[in-house]
Amino acid sequence: MPATVGRRMDRLTPIRRVTRLTRAVDRRTAVRVGVVTAVAYAAWFAIGAFGRPYNFFDMKIYHGAVAWWMNGNELYDFIAPSTTLGFTYPPFGGLIMLPMALVPVQVAGWLNALASIAALALVLAGLLRPVVDRLGWPLWFTVGIATPMAVALEPGRETLGYGQVNLLLFALIMADLIGLRWRARRGTRFDPADGPLRRFVFSGAWAGVGIGLATAVKLTPALFIVYLMITRQWRAAATAVGTTIGVTLAGFALVGTESRAYFGSVLWQTERVGAADMTPNQSLAGLLARLYDSIETPGLLWLSFSVLILALGLSRAVSARADGDELTAFTLVGLTANVISPISWSHHLVWVIPAIIVLADAAVRRREASRGSVQRTGQVSSYSGLPGVNGLRPPIWYPTLTGLRHSVAAVGLYLLFLTSPIWPYEHQLPEVSHYQDGLFGALMENSLAVALIVLVAALPWRPGAEPAFYADRFGRTSLVNGRS
Repeated sequence: MPATVGRRMDRLTPIRRVTRLTRAVDRRTAVRVGVVTAVAYAAWFAIGAFGRPYNFFDMKIYHGAVAWWMNGNELYDFIAPSTTLGFTYPPFGGLIMLPMALVPVQVAGWLNALASIAALALVLAGLLRPVVDRLGWPLWFTVGIATPMAVALEPGRETLGYGQVNLLLFALIMADLIGLRWRARRGTRFDPADGPLRRFVFSGAWAGVGIGLATAVKLTPALFIVYLMITRQWRAAATAVGTTIGVTLAGFALVGTESRAYFGSVLWQTERVGAADMTPNQSLAGLLARLYDSIETPGLLWLSFSVLILALGLSRAVSARADGDELTAFTLVGLTANVISPISWSHHLVWVIPAIIVLADAAVRRREASRGSVQRTGQVSSYSGLPGVNGLRPPIWYPTLTGLRHSVAAVGLYLLFLTSPIWPYEHQLPEVSHYQDGLFGALMENSLAVALIVLVAALPWRPGAEPAFYADRFGRTSLVNGRS
């Protein structure tokens, strides 16, 4: 009898272990769900505390314009009631927004908000995947925390609250980054069992379509085409240019009157979007206008500094890509476009989101390297050419502080765009001078613009983090879409 009982107990032991493991996993999952819920609530609270009253103001303009257009009127003749604002997107943008005329404006606003949040979550999943795979974190948990945190930032909450499309355009551009990443990862190697569709999707051959579509909706993403050309990613650049031209020509074929009106006159009517010195315009042009306490930007000064920042941003993006960090390269191009654009409203500044990711990951990578825990995992290079663990020079003093400056920069950048100190010091000429609250007030009113310029000049890249190289079937290393 005792032997029989012992054999039964031996058979039950694995079952009990599995049960305990299942319970531990369930508790861990429940804790993570609770953390995601708490972060989402904190983000909602932060939006209420630091955001502004939102009522889909821009969405009302878009909705009114396409409804006006659907009723047989000229699209660019529409002026929103009680404003001087009209439709400012190209005809292709109007065609995309046309279905919203079939639903009430509030419904259109919420549908846009849900689509934008979903797009942001997908983008964050793609951007964070290499990081969480290296660190061993669950992707769903990381994205569940990152998404509400990103939504709470100034560009996220302004985009959703005003019914803007910036997060959707951001997703289109970042889709091309993912396509280039897939192309770099797989290169010329394919599984013979893959079907034609799967081969096409994971080959990254379609990279450039997102940038082309975004450029057809808003002109500033065209800077990414320039970047692709400079880095000799000819296939992606040709795809982007072809998509932009094709969509624009399709607009002429479908709505020729509106296309001629837009490219003939509306495109050049900069007054349609507002005065340069308005506080939410956090571009270089807005910064200079406010510093000169003028409604208009000093043109020659703006042009000179814009050329300088353009050269700086593109050259740093090229260097980042050459060192194997395509995400930082794209981020630098996006930030540069924000800075040199004549108008960059605060909801346009979505490129601070990947900038925060880059800074945070740079801090983690440096700290891991100082501990000797970062290993090469099939990447072409990781901090190559430098001595020490994985190429990093071992810290001489206080190893625990390695990566501290990048951590501080990431947290500081996040808090700046979370609290958005431009609004307590908002001024409007000619009623109130931009120096009404002294130099400190002027600094706060321009704080986001200053942060963008600093990022263009000083955002670090992570050598070897996302190399734009792949090994061909002979084991050689080649540039994707570039020279061998």
